[in-house]
Amino acid sequence: MKLIFAQGNPGTQYARTRHNVGFIMLDALADAAKAQWKPESKYKAEVAAIQLQGEKVLLVKPTTFYNETGLAARALVDFYKLTPSEDVLVIHDELALPFGTVRIREKGSDAGNNGIKSLNAHLGPDYARIRIGIWNELRDRMDDAAFVLSVFNKDEQTHLAEKITPTVLTLIDNFVAGTLEPASHKLS
Repeated sequence: MKLIFAQGNPGTQYARTRHNVGFIMLDALADAAKAQWKPESKYKAEVAAIQLQGEKVLLVKPTTFYNETGLAARALVDFYKLTPSEDVLVIHDELALPFGTVRIREKGSDAGNNGIKSLNAHLGPDYARIRIGIWNELRDRMDDAAFVLSVFNKDEQTHLAEKITPTVLTLIDNFVAGTLEPASHKLS
């Protein structure tokens, strides 16, 4: 079993924000697989189960806020007896990367990301990540909190749907197949 875990905030007011790009990716995958999200209060998350590469895969959107997502991850890893370094993939926004950049890492520090800080505190730093760049020139005129909670503009939404989402879904497939490798993609 594999766990695909997205960083984000619960609630419709956050649904299309930059901080929720991980949720946007998992919603696209769940839609493609015709999977239903189910609230799982014992895991502090919404979970959708799908099959990929002949393996059961849980898609997870925590219902805690972004900075406390490690609680949901720990509950699921413990219940299913998963090994984070082999079985967990986290998808999250990355303020330090330009929009259109997708970077894969096998493990690492939190680099100032409070959601990753929470995950590292609960799981350790050894789990795969897909980091999706959200930076644009607007960031230079806003503080971090306002920027990450802003919505993608129309051009960015189109780019997300046409370029970033298909790339990320392929990378998820690669993770489940055991072929995901550290890399960086600039999707223009």
